[in-house]
Amino acid sequence: MSAKIKTRMKRHVRHVLKDENPTIWVGKEGLTPQCAGEIEKQLKKNKMVKVRILPAALQGDNTAQTIASKAAEQTGSGLVEVRGHVFILFRKRKPEEVAQ
Repeated sequence: MSAKIKTRMKRHVRHVLKDENPTIWVGKEGLTPQCAGEIEKQLKKNKMVKVRILPAALQGDNTAQTIASKAAEQTGSGLVEVRGHVFILFRKRKPEEVAQ
């Protein structure tokens, strides 16, 4: 289940990442376990991540929206925005992540 994000927080995350380049690319294999693991790692570190979907991954019924929703579901994060082939995920830090 993906997390709910308030509109104000979505606006903040979009503002922070607006000039940043995507740090993860989803390739032709789609959302692989390695890709989901990297998203997870970056969410733990930064709370937010920007992901680009390469056109080769968008075949058949795989749209940017479905890939982004799947990524949010697998990582327990909230989908902030899907714009073209780029999407942004955000997850609040869990209390045990802050303690480390």
